[in-house]
Amino acid sequence: MSHQDVQAASTQLLDQLERAIVGKRPTLQLIVTALLANGHVLLEDVPGVAKTVTARSLAEAAGLHFSRVQFTPDLIPADITGSAVFTGGSVDGGIEFRPGPIFANLVLGDEINRAPPKTQSALLEAMEERQVTVDGETRKLPDPFMVVGTQNPIESEGTYPLPEAQLDRFLVRTGIGYPSNEAEIDLILRRSARQTERVALDQVLDADTVARLQKRVEEVHVAPPVARYMVELVEATRTSARTEAGASPRGSLALLKASRALAAMAGRSYVLPDDVKALAVPCLAHRLLLMPDQWVRGVKPEQVINEVVSQVPAPAPTDIGEDVIAQPTSPNSAPPTQPAPAYQAAPAQRVPQAPNAAPTQQPVAPATPAPQAPPHPG
Repeated sequence: MSHQDVQAASTQLLDQLERAIVGKRPTLQLIVTALLANGHVLLEDVPGVAKTVTARSLAEAAGLHFSRVQFTPDLIPADITGSAVFTGGSVDGGIEFRPGPIFANLVLGDEINRAPPKTQSALLEAMEERQVTVDGETRKLPDPFMVVGTQNPIESEGTYPLPEAQLDRFLVRTGIGYPSNEAEIDLILRRSARQTERVALDQVLDADTVARLQKRVEEVHVAPPVARYMVELVEATRTSARTEAGASPRGSLALLKASRALAAMAGRSYVLPDDVKALAVPCLAHRLLLMPDQWVRGVKPEQVINEVVSQVPAPAPTDIGEDVIAQPTSPNSAPPTQPAPAYQAAPAQRVPQAPNAAPTQQPVAPATPAPQAPPHPG
C-alpha cells in the first residue's frame, strides 16, 4: 500500500460522507484525518448541525462497527465499559462479562458533557490505552478504535465541563457550523428527492483496510526542521502572556500524528510546514488554559494559536512539493546555494479551521556576504 492508496481511499471516503453532510468537506477532511491518525475527535457545536449524523456516516462508509452512548446525568461507568453479571451457569462460576458499547470501532459519545466526571472518566483509559479494566481484568478494545464526542457549547444548564485531562486526549476539536444558503437549499432538495430521512451510503472501506491505512500513515517522513517547528509552536503557547498553561507534549505528538495523516491524504510521503499550520488550531486550541483576565475579555484559544502561528517562523521547503531540509540557524552560516521559493499548499491540503489565521510567512535567511578570494601572490 502506497501513499497514493491513502489518498485514493480518503477521497472515496470523503465523497461518500458528502452525500450525507452537504457543504462541509473541510470539516469532514479533518475528521478523516483524525481517523487515519488513529485519534479521537471532539465535535463542539449547536444542536441540529449533523454532529451525530457525521459520526454514524463515517462508521457506515468506512465499514466500522458503530455504537452510540447518550450521556445523561444518571449514566454510570459500567453503562459504558460493561460489567460482570451472574448468569447462574457453571462456566466461570456463573459470572459472565457483558461488554459495554465502548467495545466498538467507532464510539459516539453524544452530549458527552451531560454526564458527571466519574462517568466521563470511564473513557480516559479507553481513549489513551485502547483498553478497559473491569473488576481487575484488562480487556483490549477493537482495532481500529475511535471516540467521537459531541457537546453543545451554548447550553450550560445540567452540564459538566470536560476536565483538561480528558480534553487533552482528543486529537482534534472542531465544529461543523451552519451551512451556507446554497448548501442548505441543496440539503433540502436532496432530502425531498430521496423521500426518506436517512442517506444510504456505500461502504468503501472496512476495519482491516482502515488499520492498514493507519500503519501507512506512520511511515510518513518528518524532517528535523519540521519537528522543531512543531515543538516551537507548542513552546510558544506555554510562554504566551495570554495563557496560564500551554499545550503539553501530547499536543506536539498530536501535531505529528495529524500532519502525517494530512500529508498522506495529499499523496505525499513527507510533512510540509503548511500541514502543521493547517492543523495548529484544531490540534492545540483545546489544550490551552487562558489567564483569567483574557477569559474575561473574551479572548478565544483559537486567537492565541493564530498569534503563535504568525510569530513563529516556519522552515522553508527546498521546492514546491519537495521535502524540508535542515536550514542554517547561525547568523554567520552561509545560505543555501539555491534559494527556496515560496511554498503554497494545494487547496486539498488545507483544513480551514481558523478563518482569522495569519497568512503563511516564510522566514528569510539572513544575508551573508560572499567570502572574498585571497589576492594572488604577485
